[in-house]
Amino acid sequence: MNFTRWSARLPGTQRRAAARTDRGSVPAARGECGPGPDTWPDEEADGPAAPALEELSVRQLLGRLPALAALVYGPEHRVAYVNDAYATTFGPRPVGAPAAKVLPELDELGLLPLMDQVLRSGKPRTVKSRKAQGGGSYTVTCTPVELPARGAAGGGVLVFAADVTDHAEAAERLRASERRHRETAVTLQRSLLPQELEQPDDLRVAATYQPGGTDAAVGGDWYDVITLGAGRTALVIGDVMGRGVRAAAVMGQLRTAVRAYARLDLPPHEVLQLLDGLATEIDASQIATCLYAVHDPNEGRLVYASAGHLPLLVRHADGSVHRAADPTGPPLGTGGWLHTSGTIALPPGATAVLYTDGLVERRGEDIDEGVAALERALSGAVGTPQVVCDRLIRSLGVTAEHDDDVAVLVLQHPARTGPAAELFHNAALDLLGGVEAAPRARAFASGVLASWRFPVELRDLGVLAASELVANSLQHGTPPMRLRLRRTDRRLIIEVTDGDDHLPRRRRAEPGDESGRGISIVATIASSWGSRRTPGGGKAVWCEFALPG
Repeated sequence: MNFTRWSARLPGTQRRAAARTDRGSVPAARGECGPGPDTWPDEEADGPAAPALEELSVRQLLGRLPALAALVYGPEHRVAYVNDAYATTFGPRPVGAPAAKVLPELDELGLLPLMDQVLRSGKPRTVKSRKAQGGGSYTVTCTPVELPARGAAGGGVLVFAADVTDHAEAAERLRASERRHRETAVTLQRSLLPQELEQPDDLRVAATYQPGGTDAAVGGDWYDVITLGAGRTALVIGDVMGRGVRAAAVMGQLRTAVRAYARLDLPPHEVLQLLDGLATEIDASQIATCLYAVHDPNEGRLVYASAGHLPLLVRHADGSVHRAADPTGPPLGTGGWLHTSGTIALPPGATAVLYTDGLVERRGEDIDEGVAALERALSGAVGTPQVVCDRLIRSLGVTAEHDDDVAVLVLQHPARTGPAAELFHNAALDLLGGVEAAPRARAFASGVLASWRFPVELRDLGVLAASELVANSLQHGTPPMRLRLRRTDRRLIIEVTDGDDHLPRRRRAEPGDESGRGISIVATIASSWGSRRTPGGGKAVWCEFALPG
């Protein structure tokens, strides 16, 4: 850019120029060197007269210029003159020869068609930072020139080229640095996202992340899928405000923290409450939105909490789309707010979509219009979760040049029929009465597991685990109590709930102790075990067995 030419247009430039003029008159007012404005006309008469422009030689002026200049004439652009700078750079050129033959550098710079346009239109044209094969870069102006001696058909073009190689190389170095910075941020961002999504037994899940175009800095979008045990699954999506490596680094810390808090099996709003305090400690200047949802296959719904994030959408089997309620709390990092949880139904055959604002936000358009467009696209989106992801990306017009990061997480609760449905079963027993509930629970578990055609060894282990969990609940819990057995295509889940909210812990029993071994036994024979508090008070203690094959 020609800063000298454009600086006069900047706001305040005229005032600064006037100030400089005023300061220039101060020495004369003090009797120092330099004439004042009022004395210039008289003193010009006494001093040497300035040369008139007509007295100066055009050849002399062009010859002394450091810029490259060439004059051509006629429709074939025959060479009339090249100055010393031009000859030094590209070599001397014979006069009278067509430019296409003796000025190949003009063709390299793509100027011959431009010179034709200038000659026809009589208007000057400029091209910026064109690179020649020799490695130099030039900004070239082609100006029409009248040559009266050659008639109307003999007009010419003055080619004036300024060497901007240093500026072009500096700009390329800056672009290369920006590319490296962006590649670093994209690599960091992708490495912090899940390399492979966990696939729950009862859900089908897919996700897509697309960084913004090459002119956009990488943001802090992320998503995650976390299996919680007992068939429950946590689904997370979030967005750290800001751009670049810093936003990606903060995103990585928040994602790691979410996974750690999720292992505590807390309600969604408590997870966000902990995350809110951590976000402030990580960087008080960073604000992030987050949506954390938990799916329980026994309830057929999503329990969620939203920290300023966009609402999740659920498409039912009939094509109707339902939008979750507004965010249940402000963004993370604001502090001083108690988050709450909400629920939305996710029946068999339903599809849920979690997304970041890059999917629906457009300049000059209200974001609610973008969410409404996403609802319309989702209503007709069918197929696997990955197909739905790709279709939503296309429907919302997200391309490789999109100016913002986009993260989309799609989950489906499949409606199983036929042989597939035979692999998923539920059975439950309310534990009424006192100690007699234990033998009833063992008999119930034995009969159910036998009907599910489990191997004898697995059936015996399942009955033992159910017996120990029920005995632990009868001894330390309070009514109401319930035993639930669930099988999927991959595991057997045994869960006991009661009304007491004190969570059990595994401890080492002394040889003389008559109790305290139940949880240790369960932890030894089962693939995994855990406990959590249930809404409204009480707890659930569960264990899982991996199915053979």
